[in-house]
Amino acid sequence: MADSPVRMRPEIAALPAYKQGRQAVADGYKLSSNENPFGPLVEIVEAVARAEVNRYPDATGPALRAKLGGRFGVTAQQVHLGAGSVALLSQFLLAVCEPGSEVVYAWRSFEAYPGLVTVAGGTSVQVPLTAEARHDLDAMAAAVTDRTRAVIVCSPNNPTGPSVGAAEFERFMSRVPSDVLVLLDEAYVEFVRDADAVDGSRLIGRWPNLVMLRTFSKAWGLAGLRLGYAIGPEHILDAARAVAVPLSVTGQAQLAGLVALDHEDLLLARVADIVETRTRLVDGLRDLGFAVPDAQGNFVWLPLGERTAAADDVFHDHGVVVRAFPGDGLRISIGERESVEHVLKAAAAL
Repeated sequence: MADSPVRMRPEIAALPAYKQGRQAVADGYKLSSNENPFGPLVEIVEAVARAEVNRYPDATGPALRAKLGGRFGVTAQQVHLGAGSVALLSQFLLAVCEPGSEVVYAWRSFEAYPGLVTVAGGTSVQVPLTAEARHDLDAMAAAVTDRTRAVIVCSPNNPTGPSVGAAEFERFMSRVPSDVLVLLDEAYVEFVRDADAVDGSRLIGRWPNLVMLRTFSKAWGLAGLRLGYAIGPEHILDAARAVAVPLSVTGQAQLAGLVALDHEDLLLARVADIVETRTRLVDGLRDLGFAVPDAQGNFVWLPLGERTAAADDVFHDHGVVVRAFPGDGLRISIGERESVEHVLKAAAAL
């Protein structure tokens, strides 16, 4: 069939679609998507089953927003829900970007950032990570110009692992103009064990241009229901609400979030188990000679450069599905405890 005559934005036509990680191999381990290896709580399954799927959900999710507001000491109007933190990122960028505007972020970081910026009509300004695979906040602050509309800080950084330090983040915020939106993407914050890492919950209300983004997908194990939240100044959240796809946060997701918060202790105990498994994996990989950066998320990073594609195949042949970023490295999610042995066996084969 001939090419469609429908005219597309050229930058969108050239944009590659989001590429999901390889799916699991038979009797293997799917460690490509940073998913929580634990199954859902029975209480969450029961709550989701009670949802009236023939009815629209309450668009604003008042019960969940109120509960999150109480948890973080803010009003419900200072909480905004989205279909995962990536949907929230999209909304904020749509709200602030215009042709000619720029968005600054570290690179390599979350692979969705470039596409989200392009779709919003902005231009990406990618600031290289340091040699330790960390954000270079001084360089990022220096990259801010009068064209900058937003800066994204990912802590812990996906896919490389290190967190941003609290002190360096405060210095960074003091250098960013107050009319530039700063999005602190903390999708993996519950896995952090670095006492010096930034914690967005301690910064609420400190700056008029700071918004904290978090998700129920990772630590809380609700990836399939798509639920995230933002906390920040009400007028900034109102702008995101204005561009959000109506009714995109389902009733099932809202109910699951409420139940998850009621069982926080149990779910965070699972997080502690994942962190313990992460430590075993990092130690094992370093013993094999791999230069693994500080891992503060539910994944580890192997900076393999040009060896990445071949290494991906080796892991796959050993029944372990990982996430390859050709030319840069491999990200290995923390899965079941027994997966560590298989990952290390595959790594040894490299």
